[in-house]
Amino acid sequence: MNSGTIYHITSFQTPAGEFSVAVGPGGAVAATAFGGGFEIGRMLRGATLVADSRRTAAARGQVEAWFRGERREFSVKLAPQGTPFQKRVWGTLRKIPFGETRSYGDVARAVGSSPRAVGRANATNPICLIVPCHRVIGSDGSLTGYAFGEETKRRLLEFELSKPVTGRRPGARRQRTPLASRGPSRPVRTRRRC
Repeated sequence: MNSGTIYHITSFQTPAGEFSVAVGPGGAVAATAFGGGFEIGRMLRGATLVADSRRTAAARGQVEAWFRGERREFSVKLAPQGTPFQKRVWGTLRKIPFGETRSYGDVARAVGSSPRAVGRANATNPICLIVPCHRVIGSDGSLTGYAFGEETKRRLLEFELSKPVTGRRPGARRQRTPLASRGPSRPVRTRRRC
């Protein structure tokens, strides 16, 4: 529960739209969202949200650097709320390299679980982009939905594909076909966060 907890938030524009970051009392990122404070408030129900660009500056700076192509990984402290299993899945998502994707089955094998359980954990990821749930796709290469719309997911993946990737790992899956060729995106109405 977040009742009574104060989170400091900021919202700013990115090439993929408005983006918001919330940090907790210890300064670690607790939630992110494409959209404004309303989206953050839905994730941190019962919390008090206070606009504070100073306390959120490190996370904002890293997100902005990522969108400029100057950063591929994030080093800000994270404090996602979730079960031990969810946190294990989210930790595995952070290991998917920039510019690569994995299927739900790939992630399930990595954590010793089922694709469905991984899908649910992925869907409840409160820290999108920094914990790159957008890099998880269907086994057939389909985008399979995204809390902030498949078009946002497509744009994030295409952004990563537009940047050169060096030192690919064995078994890495790099999308070679432009995602736009996979057909028109459809709006996704879901409670998924990621």
